[in-house]
Amino acid sequence: LEKTLERGWKAVVRAGDRARVDALDTLLWTYREESFLPHSAAREHSDRQPVWLTETEEVPNEAQILFLVDGAAIDAGALGRFTRCVTIFDGANEVAVSGARVFWKAAKAAGHDATYWKQSPAGRWEKQG
Repeated sequence: LEKTLERGWKAVVRAGDRARVDALDTLLWTYREESFLPHSAAREHSDRQPVWLTETEEVPNEAQILFLVDGAAIDAGALGRFTRCVTIFDGANEVAVSGARVFWKAAKAAGHDATYWKQSPAGRWEKQG
């Protein structure tokens, strides 16, 4: 999310349920002692939020990037409204991996460029394939 804001983009983070939205909301206010990441999950001024947290399909802030977490989904045909879509999943969870594969294939079939990145044991992100 920090890199998204550095680019001057807005983001929507779509979670699998409201409990995860609430947890992310708390985390983004407290994840660093010296700063916070500007965002909201409230209904006020949703169009002005640089990062919008939701469990629904709403995109009130005209976001350029969509983050999907906890099994949240989007129809691959609707991806065109975003510059980028990032699906974050637990690579150790076979159900999550299977869902990500299905989404990746659907995105490719819909004509979108799709890449797969995996976090190394050292914490670096490495492009696969």
